[in-house]
Amino acid sequence: MGLITWAKKVIGMIFKRQAEDDFNVESVVSPEMESKISECANIYRGTPYWVNADDNVKTINFAKAICSETARLATLAIGIQIDGSARATWLQEQIDKIYFQIRHWVEYGMAYGTIILKPNGKGLDIFTPMDFIITDCDNEGIYGIVFKDSYSENKKYYTRFEYHRFVEVKDGDNTYYPYYISNKAYVSSSANSLGDPVALSRTKWADLMPETPPILKSNGGKLDGPMFGVLRTPQANNVDISSPLGLPMFAEAIEELKDLDIAYSRNAGEIFDSEKIILADDQLMFGSGTNIKGRYAGMSNEKLPHYVKNVFGNGTESFYQEIVPLLNTDIRITGINNLLSFVGFKCGYSNGYFVLDEKTGMVTATQVEADDRRTIQLIKDVRDKLESCLDGAIYALNVYADLYGLAAAGNYEITYDFGDITYNREEDRARWWQYVIQGKVPAWMYFQKFEGLSEEDAKAMVQEAQPKERTGLFGEE
Repeated sequence: MGLITWAKKVIGMIFKRQAEDDFNVESVVSPEMESKISECANIYRGTPYWVNADDNVKTINFAKAICSETARLATLAIGIQIDGSARATWLQEQIDKIYFQIRHWVEYGMAYGTIILKPNGKGLDIFTPMDFIITDCDNEGIYGIVFKDSYSENKKYYTRFEYHRFVEVKDGDNTYYPYYISNKAYVSSSANSLGDPVALSRTKWADLMPETPPILKSNGGKLDGPMFGVLRTPQANNVDISSPLGLPMFAEAIEELKDLDIAYSRNAGEIFDSEKIILADDQLMFGSGTNIKGRYAGMSNEKLPHYVKNVFGNGTESFYQEIVPLLNTDIRITGINNLLSFVGFKCGYSNGYFVLDEKTGMVTATQVEADDRRTIQLIKDVRDKLESCLDGAIYALNVYADLYGLAAAGNYEITYDFGDITYNREEDRARWWQYVIQGKVPAWMYFQKFEGLSEEDAKAMVQEAQPKERTGLFGEE
């Protein structure tokens, strides 16, 4: 275990223990689940346990590539439109602020298995499992959680715990479930410790209350959900079935990722060592007719190429040898491709999606969809999870706006749109031209969409191409 990894683990243990003591709660996440997430976090970070400099085993960090590719496909041409009222306009502004972060957040969600988005007053913050502990949950969701936030200023390190939970309150025959948020802050002179309690007023969180009043709907009802959104991976958790956390998407392929790194390292090492070597007798180093009296083995008047090794042999006729190592690159690439395909399949991708050889034979989007159906289903599942997460985050922003009067109250409706990962421009172009021929769309729309013309120029070009009426010699029709 590296020093940085060890330090992060210690800080995480301190956070967990202190948060449990402060709020008299207990984490519901098992040690086995915490261990698996930590292991995968190190792999994603590029420091897997199998890296060994002495054995020349390094990592290509393919886990990062898988998470990045999944996020790229899942957020391809994503559109989020919120309509319905002045409140909807304000919510749209909040989403627009973080629009270009969504792809990054999805990647983190795939890498850590779970991330949480929570309002911060100016937008949304992201939290990985390293920065929260879950205290209450069921099969439907998370209802109790402690977040950890931190910053540094003037060589001081500030940490805040934010505890969210629903509380059951009975009033006669009525039962209420108000939502509470509690805050505690600490200051330390070291980044490796929490330090001592400090008043919120002495931190950048001075506008927060140590304890909020009970949060309910305007009609006194329970909130529709917690004040955060949760993004977790689609696959089931087989490490801890009762855990509300998802597994990192490559958790089932750790052994194959290890084999892939070893295979790559061996191939790279073989290429590195493949340079030709010439072993030549010492006397071959002197020019013709050179008086070698008084010379000694290893001396030479000539600067040798770096691949020539001057050795002491048994004479010029008996010692000259070229060593040209044979490369097994083709065989190794085949093995690496098998591992890549296996890793991709276990992560939810179609066979052959990740290979070093170029795909062939995929001409139309229909063929791509048939060959990559498993990949398409994976991305659809991830997009569904992302929509659920953003629904929760936007709802939390809506409640936040009610509490602080940030925008006029009103209803809102969310519409999501995603790009087609099987899109083929040439196929689309041909289809649209058929629409023009059949009279279903005007020609100027085709030229605007596929030729990059403005609407005005496209219409003018179409008008100019219209046949002119022929006239007689003296101008009559």
